[in-house]
Amino acid sequence: MAESTGIPAEVARGISLVIFDVDGVLTDGGAYMGREGAENERKKFHLQDGLGMKLLRAAGMDVVMVSGRVSPATTARAAELGVECHQDAGADKLPLVEELRRSRGLEWDAVAMLADDLPDAAVFTRVGLPVAVANAVPLIRETALWVTERVGGDGAAREFCDALLSARGDLLRVVGDYTDRRGGVGLGPAGRRWPRSGE
Repeated sequence: MAESTGIPAEVARGISLVIFDVDGVLTDGGAYMGREGAENERKKFHLQDGLGMKLLRAAGMDVVMVSGRVSPATTARAAELGVECHQDAGADKLPLVEELRRSRGLEWDAVAMLADDLPDAAVFTRVGLPVAVANAVPLIRETALWVTERVGGDGAAREFCDALLSARGDLLRVVGDYTDRRGGVGLGPAGRRWPRSGE
């Protein structure tokens, strides 16, 4: 199992594409379904995770949601975040991610993935930065380079986003830019303001 000391800086700095599984990672893995089935499916997404994904994009990384379930709720959440989303009802994620990687001219070392279960394994074992949520199945946890402390659907994705940005040396700058656009002077550590771009 991965150490919880942090994401290695040399690995983090090489990441260009970040893949997020959806069910069990961006949600708690549950789905509310009525008689209408998947067409009326409801899922709960953690809002702090969405901001973390936006911060990754602000740092210049591509962010993509890849799900093994076709769900209108997932489509709606991706659209809300302005994030690319791919869904495959057969949970065959490897061809999807292969095409994403090739279309961007990236090697596997430049890809990160946050995952929780066996449908992620084919991609997870290839990426340069495999990260598991705390409640991932044993095979995924044991293969991970790093494991979050939080569980899927409860801020694990935000924890990962912050850790990745921190390991790259981008966190303070990206947060500074974000808060500055919203008048957040003085929100930095110990009362200091966050640095802006170029500082």
